[in-house]
Amino acid sequence: MGEATAALAGLSTAAKNELLFQNGINFNDLPLWQKRGVGLYWEEYDRPAVNPKTGETVLARRRRVRRDLDLPMKDAYSDFLRDLLARTGRPAS
Repeated sequence: MGEATAALAGLSTAAKNELLFQNGINFNDLPLWQKRGVGLYWEEYDRPAVNPKTGETVLARRRRVRRDLDLPMKDAYSDFLRDLLARTGRPAS
């Protein structure tokens, strides 16, 4: 175990917040992504396109990586994950 990890092991949340505060960091003022992490996941979206055979305007289904900097907490996070897995057709186990 690293020295920093060992120093933090067993500390309460309040003690960790105090350690940050002693070093000029107010945990409550940090952006959510620094406190909760970042979510990266696929999302589908419709993009206007033209069918090259017919010239007809259509919607093309595409995928892109979504970056989520505002992840929910606690039970809302579990609900978020269940919903995300349901949309991708994967079982939530």
